[in-house]
Amino acid sequence: MAKKGENIYKRKDGRWEGRYKNGFKPDGKTKYSSVYGKSYLEVRSIICQKRLQLQDNAPVCSLKFSELVIMWLKAIRNNVKESTYANYLMKVRKHIIPNIGNILYKNLTVQNLNDFVAQRISSGLSVKYTADIVILIKSVTKFAHRRFGYTDIAESLYLPKDGKPIGKRLLTDAELDILTSNLLNNINPSNAGILLSSVTGIRIGELCALKWSDIDFEKSIITVRKTLQRISDNEHSTKIIVTSPKSSTSIREIPIPDILIPHLKNIRADGNSYFLTGTEKFIEPRTMQYRFAAILRKLKLPEVTFHSLRHMFATKCVTIGVDVKTLSEILGHSSVKITLDRYVHSSLERKRNCMKLVSDSINVI
Repeated sequence: MAKKGENIYKRKDGRWEGRYKNGFKPDGKTKYSSVYGKSYLEVRSIICQKRLQLQDNAPVCSLKFSELVIMWLKAIRNNVKESTYANYLMKVRKHIIPNIGNILYKNLTVQNLNDFVAQRISSGLSVKYTADIVILIKSVTKFAHRRFGYTDIAESLYLPKDGKPIGKRLLTDAELDILTSNLLNNINPSNAGILLSSVTGIRIGELCALKWSDIDFEKSIITVRKTLQRISDNEHSTKIIVTSPKSSTSIREIPIPDILIPHLKNIRADGNSYFLTGTEKFIEPRTMQYRFAAILRKLKLPEVTFHSLRHMFATKCVTIGVDVKTLSEILGHSSVKITLDRYVHSSLERKRNCMKLVSDSINVI
């Protein structure tokens, strides 16, 4: 019987057919070849032999893995955003080259890579961050196979996984009310920015890049067009860039809650000015993070991240009955699955309310 994930199936004529990867087409897409047999086991055996032949016939690579990584970086440089490239470069310099960069590609094995992954996690890296590094490695080995015909040694390397993540610490409804009241009673551009994030879910980089020209008071909407972030410029320095948001779905229009409109009108500045400063000079995300942390300390509220405002907004929307598709579009997500898996949290209080509804629905005769 064919196993899940195998490309082997029984044909209508009674024969078994199996397909296996056999190089790449001129356009870069994977090329497949088929084999046939009287049984599943026969076809599976033939496919295993074909794969071994392909590995035996593959050219031997005497380059260091670091050399292939550098080739890959040069190849993708003009096809990705500057921030994405900087992120790749940082992971390469900090994690890949120091640990497995000096190994010759012909000597690199899946076991080497599995040991590297285990070591990264044991050093304190999160599973999610380590998985991102593994995806990068797999991109390099796939590039080596497509460009030079070398064996893709990471093809069978699995991404590290852990259990369902523990819920993020958020402010309770009462704590959020204290924060909101304080910000409304002390309106300035920074406080208005924190409020805006808490009632629209806008990302901190998008907030820092927001200009007054992005706010339409007649329609009461914000148009998110840009994001601001600090990236690595070279091995020893960083720089600020203002670029397009995280993805195409992140370019979006968000209605402004009515409660904020009069407060925003009181502090609005020239259209070309940044929202958080009222001038043509911006402030960067870490400055806003510092200011937010200072407000929490002043109000004796729990220490939560600025990004938690986005999580709290998403959770509140679901609690009050906003449909997930609409919420996903407001947040700028590419799918509702991301919205539900990463940004919607349930507190014990909400769980109790849910169970009370269940209890109230039970009729005892």
